[in-house]
Amino acid sequence: MPKAAPAAAPAPDTADLPASYEAGLQELERLVAALESGQLPLDQLLAGYQRGSRLLAFCRERLQAVEEQIKVLDAGNLKPWTGA
Repeated sequence: MPKAAPAAAPAPDTADLPASYEAGLQELERLVAALESGQLPLDQLLAGYQRGSRLLAFCRERLQAVEEQIKVLDAGNLKPWTGA
């Protein structure tokens, strides 16, 4: 009887990403404040910078996905917002 293939593990870059854009942005804001405080040891600064880079990429991807969805919904013709 052949062995079942092991389940693929999630990619390390995506395994610990936030559940939503809002959660990612909130974490990124807290992280930036901590980095700017100047109170973190060098190894934590590096880890924070790496985490911040992943969060920034995540937030940008989410925004891009929403923009693409809006373009699809508007059939490629973005309409000016009238406020109504």
